[in-house]
Amino acid sequence: MAEQDLNAIAFPTFDEAQMARIEKYASGTPKKFQAGQALFHVGDRDVEFFVIKSGEVEIVDESGDQPKTMMTVGAGQFTGDVGHLTGNPKVVSGIAKTDCEVYQISVETLRGLLNQDPRLSDLILQAFIARRQVMRESGDFIGLRVIGSRYSRDTFRVRDFLAKNRVLFTWLDLEGDPAVSQVLEQFGVSEAETPIVACASRVLLRNPSNLELAETIGIRRSVEHTVYDLAIVGSGPAGLAAAVYGASEGLNTIVLDSTAPGGQAGSSMRIENYLGFPTGITGGELTDRAVLQAEKFGARISIPTPISKLSFDKAYSVLELDGGESVTAKCLLIATGAEYRRLNVEHCSRFEGAGVYYAATANEVEMCRGTDVVLVGGGNSAGQAAVYLSQNARKVFLLIRGDDLCKSMSSYLAHRIMNTPNIEILRCTEVAAMSGDDHLSSIEILDKVAGKKRTIETVAVFSFIGATPRTDWLPAEIERDDKSFVRTGITLADSPHWKLKRQPFLLETSRPGVFAAGDVRSGSVKRVASAVGEGSMSVQFVHEYLKTM
Repeated sequence: MAEQDLNAIAFPTFDEAQMARIEKYASGTPKKFQAGQALFHVGDRDVEFFVIKSGEVEIVDESGDQPKTMMTVGAGQFTGDVGHLTGNPKVVSGIAKTDCEVYQISVETLRGLLNQDPRLSDLILQAFIARRQVMRESGDFIGLRVIGSRYSRDTFRVRDFLAKNRVLFTWLDLEGDPAVSQVLEQFGVSEAETPIVACASRVLLRNPSNLELAETIGIRRSVEHTVYDLAIVGSGPAGLAAAVYGASEGLNTIVLDSTAPGGQAGSSMRIENYLGFPTGITGGELTDRAVLQAEKFGARISIPTPISKLSFDKAYSVLELDGGESVTAKCLLIATGAEYRRLNVEHCSRFEGAGVYYAATANEVEMCRGTDVVLVGGGNSAGQAAVYLSQNARKVFLLIRGDDLCKSMSSYLAHRIMNTPNIEILRCTEVAAMSGDDHLSSIEILDKVAGKKRTIETVAVFSFIGATPRTDWLPAEIERDDKSFVRTGITLADSPHWKLKRQPFLLETSRPGVFAAGDVRSGSVKRVASAVGEGSMSVQFVHEYLKTM
């Protein structure tokens, strides 16, 4: 999309009829601000939605060394972004450039407006989405600063966590950024203290845990002490679909995830076979839209919120969280998905985050641009990653254990890979050894047919092999198959844990009122569209179950 078109979407102007409708939602008479007065500051939460009646307001980036005006909005325009619905803190400040009058709309009233007025809703939501895209693509917005070495596992972990949670940040590489020494001196920290997370001229954290980072920058929302109609564990496509349908149909819904929204699909750089997106969509874009949609309808999303234990109190599910809190719900949806298996190679775990990766996004690409990389796996996720990496790496070696790429990968993707000049397919091949000091430097591969070994110099191996379900937190009452995927539906009719006379619903587990959807479910189709379908469908069974309570 052209920059001019994107800015037009990001900063639309309401016409007279739309302003008249806005006035009906506003609280009281327009509020007056004098020139230089702040409507809101970076870091503020639960800020009202401001629509400018007269005058001008500057949108200011204060995350750099000096405040910088990014945009000026005038009469008929509005402030705000996706943080209005997600509850995240403001990433910019709004300062009155001239004396001005603004309509104020509370967060709850804004949510009502978005659900009741489709025309205004379309303009506002499209603007919210486009504004984050403008900031990401501008190259001028600094946001948080992460300072650390490309060879540090903790630096990668911090960057990965921020990227997956769509937090705007700038990375300063100790090895590659010429300004880093000056910045460290400015902050008064040594290389040994990195990675550090800073905002403007202030150091926020030194090598924080993910939870500490989330709480400090304000992206983690606390859970309410109430009984939810539906608790969803996992915020991949299945979990988010269930959140959208559950909340839109009036269920008090909460979503919990240990890391970030999106699941495996969230890290895909291009999904081309998802219905309705003929030119493809990135997993990040799909996740952003789904989260905004769920929040629009009132679902509560709390991340990162790891679950330590599931137990039951009579008919209710009780989720015990790390830190001692708990969430109680009438119905539970298990949508924790699956994660790629570790390579069965000595020293593999030592290089995770320092040469061994389980996703191929812009975050990982920065570590290996212009080098040779190795990708292991023959499924669609591996194929999408190979195509994406080929645009940035000098060469991609794709290792598959079989002899035919088309057996496990969509035909269109397999043929695209075979026609990409800098992708070399190594059939019947596996990784035999890894070498390096603090960071991966080379691997040894084995051709299982010829019995020959070969060394490849590489700083990055991407693993997309098989899937291990995230079910280790589940109690024995939730039956799993021999690969630990959750069993559901008619296969449980003779289960010793099933106590009711009726048969289990299609997505119901061995515990009544507990459902499973997406990749974590035994027998599921490992596709984004299938996960979305199952998550959506599960809400119908939730309604049926709630009728019996």
